[in-house]
Amino acid sequence: MTSGTTSTRRRRGGTTAARWRSHLLSTLSGQSDGRPEWVAAMADGEDAGYFGPGSASWAVHGDMATLVAGIRALLMQTLHPGAMAGVHDWSRYREDPLGRLSGTIRWLVTVTFADTALAQRESGRVAHFHDRVRGEYVDATGVRRAYSAGDPELLSWVHLVFTDAFLGCHTLWGGPIRGGADGYVREWATAGELIGVADPPRSAAELRDQLEAFRLAGVLKSDERVAEAVRFIRRPPLARGFLPAYRILFAGAVASLRPEYRRMLGLRRSPLPVVWATGRVLAIVRSFMGRASSSEAAALSRIRRLEADGKSIAPHSL
Repeated sequence: MTSGTTSTRRRRGGTTAARWRSHLLSTLSGQSDGRPEWVAAMADGEDAGYFGPGSASWAVHGDMATLVAGIRALLMQTLHPGAMAGVHDWSRYREDPLGRLSGTIRWLVTVTFADTALAQRESGRVAHFHDRVRGEYVDATGVRRAYSAGDPELLSWVHLVFTDAFLGCHTLWGGPIRGGADGYVREWATAGELIGVADPPRSAAELRDQLEAFRLAGVLKSDERVAEAVRFIRRPPLARGFLPAYRILFAGAVASLRPEYRRMLGLRRSPLPVVWATGRVLAIVRSFMGRASSSEAAALSRIRRLEADGKSIAPHSL
């Protein structure tokens, strides 16, 4: 192989990586450089936030396994007919799917890495939006019910599926967690309380029990709305060059689900080694995205400033 051929391949590889990086940053943050104004604001503030460096929440939400966790959480969310009605009636996910995704990411990342004041303001913004999301849905028994996105049951369901998805995917594809699974669930209960969840789980066992209680009570439902949402999540409008990788991540998310939820969603686990393949895709993404996100970098900048000023930076929830 000539040096010219090697250089050409390196340039092509660098161009592909740059395209992937730009598309991922745009998808996750709404900005091609991955640093919108709300990320830059994380460098400000007067405390370490609710968690801080070394926490379980930083470990889980700062890892690339979140790419799979987001898919898994969205799939699971559709199974509650009230949550599905809110998405169907109020979300612009068909017209602006990436806008809805980046809005969810904004809240999760802000609560994880920002100082407490900003985390509270962002949670207030989400709660204010929930106040407007109202309507009716037909439950699993055929009864028509009124709903609000701020209903305790819906808030609990969304918190449970997100916590379960991020913990489950990090367990498969991430690194160690401070305090293990219980440590993460206990920490992230704080985020649930910030948006009004009345009794968030505080251990992995409580998380499993509360999630299973929804299924055993016959609350969950699979219908054409769910099927439509699943089809959209399976084939979102992403850049063509990223679609092969996304298909692997989607297959990994499906494989990570419990069989009873896969059946309700009308999905089958691939016979191929998709858990391994998902790990390889995530490793590639880590290699060109770097280990630390722009949000984590902004948070560390804030904490270094506070330390230099001699201020206490003890996280609030630990």
